[in-house]
Amino acid sequence: MLICADCAYKSLIKFREELCGDKVEMLRTADAYIMILADGMGSGVKANILSTLTSKILGTMFLKGATLEECVETIIKTLPVCQIRQVAYSTFSILQVFRDGHAYLVEFDNPTCLLVRDGSPVPIPFTDRRVAGRLIHEARFTVQTGDTYILVSDGAIHAGVGQREMAFGWGWDRMAAYAAGRLPHCRGAARIAHDICRKADELYDGRPGDDTTVAVMQITEAQIVHLMTGPPQNPADDTRIVQALMSGDAYRIICGGTSATIASRELKRPLRPTLDFSDPEIPPVALLDGVDLVTEGVLTLNRAVTLLKRYTDSAGPDDSLYAELDKANAGSRIARVLIEHCTDLYLYVGRAVNMAHQNPDLPFDLGIRQTLVDQLKTAVEKMGKRVTLTYF
Repeated sequence: MLICADCAYKSLIKFREELCGDKVEMLRTADAYIMILADGMGSGVKANILSTLTSKILGTMFLKGATLEECVETIIKTLPVCQIRQVAYSTFSILQVFRDGHAYLVEFDNPTCLLVRDGSPVPIPFTDRRVAGRLIHEARFTVQTGDTYILVSDGAIHAGVGQREMAFGWGWDRMAAYAAGRLPHCRGAARIAHDICRKADELYDGRPGDDTTVAVMQITEAQIVHLMTGPPQNPADDTRIVQALMSGDAYRIICGGTSATIASRELKRPLRPTLDFSDPEIPPVALLDGVDLVTEGVLTLNRAVTLLKRYTDSAGPDDSLYAELDKANAGSRIARVLIEHCTDLYLYVGRAVNMAHQNPDLPFDLGIRQTLVDQLKTAVEKMGKRVTLTYF
């Protein structure tokens, strides 16, 4: 069975700086997930440039099949050691997980990766070797479904330095214990990263003394979502679009009253409306046996897209966004599913023109629903998930 991974990160910028000196690069190929965390020396613009260069170089070279030796040698030649401090201009960690379950982890002067398995921290079997004169820690192992791998910059480890109850900072062991204890309460990699960063921010009293980044990779099975919206351009395709929606093992969503009516007719199952107005701006859901979520169309999709855009925004999700995602309205429910319970999204989009949603003289591609579908696809792909779009 091929594994999947949910990847996300969160960063805190050092107090009084405008740019983060840490950089995370998340890549996905046909057979592997790659997560790179680079920490530039110092803070601010200089550190941001150094970490960005490091992560981009490593990511590009790994995607091209370069060896670790070639990657490290290139980094060393590009970013030499600081002659004053005798430390590297940028440190890094690379976690590469193949879809067959094999994994490769390499660390250069970054805090050790935390593996939480079955609710407890588990040591990773590292070996040390020198590459181009630098000490590198690396490990090859097999992942398990349910594993959580957490990479952090040293800002997380140093959080709370100088405080009476934590004079030497949070420390790796306390950070690991906290993360393991919070996992049962956090759904998805993004919430885990956000929760650990929030705790570090509390230890810094809201004024981070260093750039702090938490990057999380959770190993999951494939979580497939089918979303149908809009009636087909040709009514003869009604059966095909519903068959596509109901195929395989997936979480099924229908957006739109006409779409729901078509599915009800084709499945020969009653469509049952509800009166649960949890949000006066979003119409309530309906019930249809075999479909997990049936919603209104444009208003609900627009709310979901708005939340997904906030999630993928450069500033990253915050407490207010998670509060919105946890609401019971249909838009929040769609966004929550796509963020936390989806690895592959299949969109089945009907091309019939709804006169209520656009000027009938305009082509389908300029319609509101098509615009929302395009924005939804872009946002989900930006999260590193696969999206397949089929028109009817």
